[in-house]
Amino acid sequence: MTAAAADVAAPQTTQGGSALEVLCIFLKLGLTCFGGPVAHIGYFRDEFVVRRKWLDEHAYTDLVGLCQFLPGPASSQVGFSIGLMRAGFPGALAAWAGFTLPSAIMLVLFAFSADLLTGPAGMGLLHGLKLVAVAIVAHAVWGMARTLCPDRARASIAVAAALIILFSSVSLAQVGVIVLGGVAGLWLCRDVPAGPSGHIAIQMPRAAGLAALAAFFALLLGLPMLRGVTGSSAVALFDAFYRSGALVFGGGHVVLPLLRNAFVAPGWVHDGTFLAGYGAAQAVPGPLFTFAAYLGAVVSPSPHGIAGAVLGLVGIFLPGMLILIGVLPFWDGFRKRTGTQAVMRGVNAAVVGLLGAALYDPVWTSSVKTPGDFGVALVGFVLLTAWKAPPLLVVAVSAAGGVALALIG
Repeated sequence: MTAAAADVAAPQTTQGGSALEVLCIFLKLGLTCFGGPVAHIGYFRDEFVVRRKWLDEHAYTDLVGLCQFLPGPASSQVGFSIGLMRAGFPGALAAWAGFTLPSAIMLVLFAFSADLLTGPAGMGLLHGLKLVAVAIVAHAVWGMARTLCPDRARASIAVAAALIILFSSVSLAQVGVIVLGGVAGLWLCRDVPAGPSGHIAIQMPRAAGLAALAAFFALLLGLPMLRGVTGSSAVALFDAFYRSGALVFGGGHVVLPLLRNAFVAPGWVHDGTFLAGYGAAQAVPGPLFTFAAYLGAVVSPSPHGIAGAVLGLVGIFLPGMLILIGVLPFWDGFRKRTGTQAVMRGVNAAVVGLLGAALYDPVWTSSVKTPGDFGVALVGFVLLTAWKAPPLLVVAVSAAGGVALALIG
């Protein structure tokens, strides 16, 4: 492995991981991470901060704050970065493949099959899987708040961030809250004693980052021109996926209206087909951006089917990964400047507020409807916090609870 592809190393991290190790771990996560990007961040924290200790709480939250700030799928960017840290670029690609392909394959199969999981038991199973997200996110918020909001200033920043998100209908509010959290941290957190470092050292030439940024903007500006010159439907589809992935801020759910405008408006996908795929995307684990695989499979222009699914996956994930690679080499140096530690304390507190707001909406509001739902979520939370149960066991218990509630209801 060249120096340009060396591991991203936190000081407390064990070096020398393999891409196969990363692939196996992320494949398990790709099969069990239900609940959307906020829940994924909770799963990742439990796996890599609490259990494996590949990085500490501060380094992890710094990484989450960066990925929330950038356009693209935040949870996939976090996973990509962790794979890069552990095993270089092969590990980053292994993390992306392991986390992404399970849900992509499920959605492509759905595109070619009849409705899945009908009847009370099937619907109860899906609902139980949604309740897993409540326990996972609550566990993450609880643990991160205790570590990252230990004083009045940071707790206040977290609460203010949560309130802004809860009462805002603007998708860019998440980015604005992170910026405001940094400003508030610069003002309120300068006198906080320095905590553990936990910073991630990037062994990657800045030239590689600049090349990735150049590629990001070249594709963003060049694909529409190439589409007009060639008239190729493949270029048009790739441009639609790439532009949707490049312009979305605030997580996977925000990409859906962009995709609907890009694919339903020109008549490439029927509205009912689009909404059916959206419903299926809520039921599968992994990143919501894999909805692009479904759209690529059912879209009317060629290529479609398997080729269209691959085109959709590459097109929608590529911009977020390019801009992440472009920013990472400069991130550690930026954090070491005077005042930056205070800014990052505020950003970390704002991330806790974001997670707290998301715990209520959409995680809680879309899942907990009855006392039985609350009971299943509570059991999952206690399993995670008191019994230190693995997430896979919590998934199984919650799924069984959802089926039981459906059958007795």
